[in-house]
Amino acid sequence: MAPVTSSFDSITSAKNVNPRLRLYTPDMTLKEDLQFAVALARRSGQLARDYYGKVKRLTKRNDEAVTDADRACQKLIYEAIRPRFPGDGFIGEENDTGLAITSEIPNPAGRVWVVDPIDGTNNFIAGFGHFATCIGLLDAGRPVLGVVYDVMEDVMYAAARGEGMSVNDRRTQVNGDPLSDSSFVMSSSNLIDANGRAPSWPARWLGRTPWKMRVIGSAALDGAHVAAGIAHGAITIHGKLWDVVAPAALVIEAGGLVTDTQGKAVFPFNLERYSGARVPNLMASPSAQETLLRELREW
Repeated sequence: MAPVTSSFDSITSAKNVNPRLRLYTPDMTLKEDLQFAVALARRSGQLARDYYGKVKRLTKRNDEAVTDADRACQKLIYEAIRPRFPGDGFIGEENDTGLAITSEIPNPAGRVWVVDPIDGTNNFIAGFGHFATCIGLLDAGRPVLGVVYDVMEDVMYAAARGEGMSVNDRRTQVNGDPLSDSSFVMSSSNLIDANGRAPSWPARWLGRTPWKMRVIGSAALDGAHVAAGIAHGAITIHGKLWDVVAPAALVIEAGGLVTDTQGKAVFPFNLERYSGARVPNLMASPSAQETLLRELREW
């Protein structure tokens, strides 16, 4: 895979882009789109670093955490994508007021960018440096491009359909070994269902399996670790679409599988009237998927 670390300015002036209007043209390849997304994620990540340690916790719908940094980073990403890809849709976790998401989907069956400016906002607020900028692209409801940028570690996870999966330009694949006492399994921290009950599988996985459980507070980084071959699986119960698309593109291109917690396909995703519903999911290597699904079903 060729390096995908070109500067933002050089990408926005690529030969397939009108230098004055920076408009998307039909012959632009996913490779070029990926270069653009990588450069944009770095630019947004730098803005997040500028805010790091200087923000207060605000609240939005459902008392979820948000900061001025989330909104500023999404604004930066949106204002770069919108003129360059005027025919594409855009879904973002934030809007200016916090009362709704940003959802502009002129064609649910077409190309739609899905963005989480800071995945791991609670970590960001607390000064715990595990958070990421996520830029994903759906085409006909399927993830075809994903960038997950680990901002504080300066690690770029990037993939596009047919272009391979890379970590800082180094090609990677999912872990092909069977689950063992050295296997990492990632999990989101919030596992409580709508009735206030917790499933029994986390206790079993912690106490009665040899797997190494890890909870870092960023669903996107969890999935990126699966794509990088670090973890065998990552489960997210309360994630939203913007937590899922970018890491799903990574995992799929790296040879992994993305399903819901019962093993049903998440993609193609129906974007009709999407307004922020949860998208529970399991991202896993083929060698681990069936075992993890069986555990989820039985426990």
